[in-house]
Amino acid sequence: MYEPAEDSFLLLGFVKKYSHGNVLDMGTGAGIIALEAAKQEDVDHVLAIDIDQECIKHVNETIKKEGLNKIECLRSDLFENVHEKFDAIFFNPPYLPYENKNELKHKDLIGGKKGNEIVKRFLQDAAKFLNKNGKIILLLSSLTAKRGLFKGFNKKIIAKRKFFFETLYVYELSLKD
Repeated sequence: MYEPAEDSFLLLGFVKKYSHGNVLDMGTGAGIIALEAAKQEDVDHVLAIDIDQECIKHVNETIKKEGLNKIECLRSDLFENVHEKFDAIFFNPPYLPYENKNELKHKDLIGGKKGNEIVKRFLQDAAKFLNKNGKIILLLSSLTAKRGLFKGFNKKIIAKRKFFFETLYVYELSLKD
């Protein structure tokens, strides 16, 4: 399970501003985005999904302990088991490129050879699950290949934070008219 780090906390800073209605926490990990979204008054429902069953188990235990009945937790490979639309989708994907095959064991960090393969898969389907005025809040690294990544979306960088080996960017994506 991915333990929250600088990237998670950077994304967490946008949950209050963007969470309303129906919210999706894609790749929930430890669940901090979903838990914060569920605490927002304007949020009706939060779907927290992850491909890792251990993450789902952890988040379900936390939901039970905190009594947050707005959250549903589900195992899914991206949108595989998702059947609804959202007003806000948050995603802190595995975004680092790998240099050698040994790095692939870090599936919570490695996003493919260029770091963008999981994000590409996500963005290919995301528009079908986003309400007309919905927003996707996506975190990426300066190390992630971005060329051609945002086709079909309006994009705006809403945060940028430099760290010792990378710069993290938070993007606001919306559907093109």
